[in-house]
Amino acid sequence: MASEIKSVAVIGAGVMGAAIAAHVANAGIKVKLLDIVKPGSADRNAIARGAIERFKKIEPAPLMSPKAARLITPGNTEDDFAGLAECDWIVEAVIERLDIKQALYKRIAEVRKPGSVVSSNTSTIPLSELMSDMPDTLKPDFVITHFFNPPRYMRLLELVTGPDTSAETIGRITKFCDVTLGKSVISCRDTPGFIANRIGTYWIQSAMVLALDMGLEVEEADAIMGKPMGFPSTGVFGLMDLVGIDLGPHVNASLARLLPKSDPFHAINRDVSMIEKLIAEGYTGKKGKGGFYRSSGRGADKVKETLSLKAAAQGRLEWRATVRPKIDEVKDAKKDLKKLVGAKSKPGQYAWGVLGRVLAYAASLIPEIADDIASVDEAMRLGYTWKYGPFELIDKLGADWVSEKLAALSIPVPPILTRLGKGTFYKTEGSALLQFCSDGTYRPVKRPDGVLLLEDVKRGAKPVLTNKSASVWDIGDGVLCFEFHSIMNSLDGDILALLEKTIALVQKSYKALVIHSEDLRAGPGRENFSVGANLGLAVFAANLRMWGKIEGSVKEGQKAYQALRYAPFPVVGAPAGRALGGGCEILLHCSAVQAYAETYMGLVECGVGLVPGWGGCATMLARWQTAKDAPKGPMPAVAKVFEMVSTAKFSTSAAEAKDLKFLKPEDGITMNRYRVLADAKSRALALVSGYAKPEPAMLQLPGASGRVGLGMAVEEFRKKGVATPHDVTVASHLARVLTGGDVDIVDPVSETDVMALEREAFMALFRTRESQARIKHILDTGRPLRN
Repeated sequence: MASEIKSVAVIGAGVMGAAIAAHVANAGIKVKLLDIVKPGSADRNAIARGAIERFKKIEPAPLMSPKAARLITPGNTEDDFAGLAECDWIVEAVIERLDIKQALYKRIAEVRKPGSVVSSNTSTIPLSELMSDMPDTLKPDFVITHFFNPPRYMRLLELVTGPDTSAETIGRITKFCDVTLGKSVISCRDTPGFIANRIGTYWIQSAMVLALDMGLEVEEADAIMGKPMGFPSTGVFGLMDLVGIDLGPHVNASLARLLPKSDPFHAINRDVSMIEKLIAEGYTGKKGKGGFYRSSGRGADKVKETLSLKAAAQGRLEWRATVRPKIDEVKDAKKDLKKLVGAKSKPGQYAWGVLGRVLAYAASLIPEIADDIASVDEAMRLGYTWKYGPFELIDKLGADWVSEKLAALSIPVPPILTRLGKGTFYKTEGSALLQFCSDGTYRPVKRPDGVLLLEDVKRGAKPVLTNKSASVWDIGDGVLCFEFHSIMNSLDGDILALLEKTIALVQKSYKALVIHSEDLRAGPGRENFSVGANLGLAVFAANLRMWGKIEGSVKEGQKAYQALRYAPFPVVGAPAGRALGGGCEILLHCSAVQAYAETYMGLVECGVGLVPGWGGCATMLARWQTAKDAPKGPMPAVAKVFEMVSTAKFSTSAAEAKDLKFLKPEDGITMNRYRVLADAKSRALALVSGYAKPEPAMLQLPGASGRVGLGMAVEEFRKKGVATPHDVTVASHLARVLTGGDVDIVDPVSETDVMALEREAFMALFRTRESQARIKHILDTGRPLRN
């Protein structure tokens, strides 16, 4: 087996090439980013260097930490080409022109070291064309690695191999892209558009053309073709704005050229003059002046506008104020999708007109585009952020119902649907998930080695402990997994009570505990480990003036978290997505954390007019006071924690969580979402032998003198208009907690002392009308209130 991939080069510093290089750097791998020499520039690396510089401005950010940029070396394809000989993997991401790509491959073949992997990020050109007339020495090491944009966040990577590709190359690049880059690697046939773009382009084109034909408006089409079907909430037109309206014609033209004349794509691939006009006038979507949606005016006069499809059908580009359509069938679809796609109304006809075509198209492509249906479903979930893949959607509707309804569209029933009959594409046998295959048999859905999913553990099993908000599962080898399943995994009394029971059970009969929540169908940035305490319950209690109950909940949380911290066995947190407030605090009290790379941690309570109440202040003070890289003395740590907590700062990645000390230096980061639980379990088992619970921390805090300094800083922000009156109130309570209350600067302060101050401040703030207003506003709107 060839050596592991330790160095990478990306040729092409455009949007995708630069972002691929950024993600390689996110994984801690050195990467060269090369492009041509910019004519007339004194800096021969200007294009690559400019791409790296733009990372600071791009949202969402391509880099998980600014430090990762140090791993990217800018260069050019004249002076630095010979340096490719040092690289284990060379990625081509240049313009989609076959002649340019092949000329580049011939140059690469001359300098690369034997066994190095060479790949293309093409989304349109088949591998067979890319490798035609190429050196025979290159073909065993050449593959297509098709990333999805933005590469940091989109978990799909389509891998296309050819008849000459060596098994060693396939294994090597698959392992690297899976484990190191965190991608779900789907093996695709060498067919036009591969899997996701083949089906996704057909879906988008069908939705646009049918909306025009039926006289729907943009908002109506997006309301139907979005959440009700588990498609992105943007809908189709909003999605086109997001990815770039100008991208569509290029992909469509490529598919039109490469697909056989019998392919259904040709029937819906019409030239739409509206698209041509939008592009010509600079309305290419989010990256341009707007698109199907745009904003006009500024400040308080800023309004959202939508393109009128009826005017566009008559050759005019006209925008009007955006409206929210009221479609009864869309509401009905929340409980039963058939009530939307089976309705005889215009919305129903549009819904089935698009969905029926897409489901039939996907079914007709098996096994042309992939060996199995699970790969197709996975590609659409991860590449287009569908909640359900096409075959999962058929199962939801019923295969026989879908087959019968296709007749209304005059669409032939695909052979695999005929073979399935009244069956389902997926079924379970014991704990095994089986998928229907094109030969009429069922075979297991295989996970890559080293993957452990809670959904697989739960299939055919019963929880060890459970209530309405949480469950505990046996994940083998003496390890239990504590799972939240309340709304947004918010923390309540049931969770705290079950946590205490679980600690007692592990101490008696098991080796270790992992805390993990799993929502694999959430789109990028939408997964929740836990958003913190259930504030809705607290507001309800406040309305009834049940202050004792609220304070009791704070005490109960502190008690449960302390029991977790000082348990006589390892507790490993395994977060993914948002871990905020109490969700962050539970991780702060774990023995160790194995975090998914896209974990967003923070003590954000000040944003709702409160302070952390479950030991977060004490733990963060201890971490900043004992950090090797932090200034010594009582005040630097206090000032840093005050700055972070008072501004409700949260990390935008697990890497940044380490910088902010929400994670410890020795905590682990897992790049692949599917591997988090297995890695956390391994970490827990590794800690079992000789495990000793931590010693309580003693803090050195400045007392009243420290509060004076913090108060002066807050006052300056108030004068500048940055801090609101209630911000000042919240900050003063936080300052009292972090400085130790009435302590003398020479006296040590225990965690228990700080937690008592947390409770005092929490309750004082919760009683204020301003904090209650902030809490109600964020519960009602999801946005913070500045009062």
